[in-house]
Amino acid sequence: MANMRAIRTRIKSVKNTEQITKAMKMVAVSKLRRTQSGMQAMRPFSEKSQEVMDTLLSSSSVPENRFIKPHKEVKKVCYVLFLGNRGLCGAYNSSILHYANSVIKQSGKDYGLVVCGRWGKDVLANSSLKVVKTFSELSDTPNIDEALEVADYLKRLYTSGEYDEVHLIYQHYVTALRQDPMNVQYLPAVPEKSEHKKGPGRIFIFEPDTDSVLESVMQLYLNNKIMSVLLDSKCGEHSARMTAMTAASDSTKTLIAQLDLKLNRARQAAITTEITEIVGGAAALKKKKQ
Repeated sequence: MANMRAIRTRIKSVKNTEQITKAMKMVAVSKLRRTQSGMQAMRPFSEKSQEVMDTLLSSSSVPENRFIKPHKEVKKVCYVLFLGNRGLCGAYNSSILHYANSVIKQSGKDYGLVVCGRWGKDVLANSSLKVVKTFSELSDTPNIDEALEVADYLKRLYTSGEYDEVHLIYQHYVTALRQDPMNVQYLPAVPEKSEHKKGPGRIFIFEPDTDSVLESVMQLYLNNKIMSVLLDSKCGEHSARMTAMTAASDSTKTLIAQLDLKLNRARQAAITTEITEIVGGAAALKKKKQ
């Protein structure tokens, strides 16, 4: 009976765990959809700002800009790690740290780390990595105010000359089952060529002048880049957590089935033992009467 009681207690505990993993999966799915909607909503703005950027940089006399002009020598690099706010998302966070370590070792240059994510603040506090700043209050569904805070800080690091390059390291969301680690140069800015093709004869007139427009567009481009990476990394985090919680729920179902079978066997053994004792007792009484 004691064994059966322990099995029932274990089954109850596993069922409670299953409810938790199912709830966390539903929350992750909801946040993933919301973050994907944010990515889709900002796509038209990104494409149009990229078109203007291409036009400015393809002109015969490209104006100088503090965010495009590289430093004379790259001595110190700032790496920005985009981590999750919590665990229970498989190897999502650990794979970023492993990838970042490999990038830092291959570079061989002096560096500093800027960490975005509450999980990174707790884990990297006791590590040997050089963490100079942590943004631990970023939400699970990023907004433009959070992106501006990160972008403004990184732009100050570069324009002040404290760092010669700024790189973004994050998990790029490919599918719900796949996230690829990425190392993207943020500053000096190397704008990507857009796929948008300008129509024949399209002419842009920049007011008040090209330098002023380029400065404004670069600010938008850099802010938009951080916002895009925040959304991209959060999509990866939510999908990784959704996958991990799905696997955990499946494991609990398998474990519950195994425990039910074990309980049935224990119950059957107890019944068999009782029947054997009854039959044995009856036989003993019959033998005593004879």
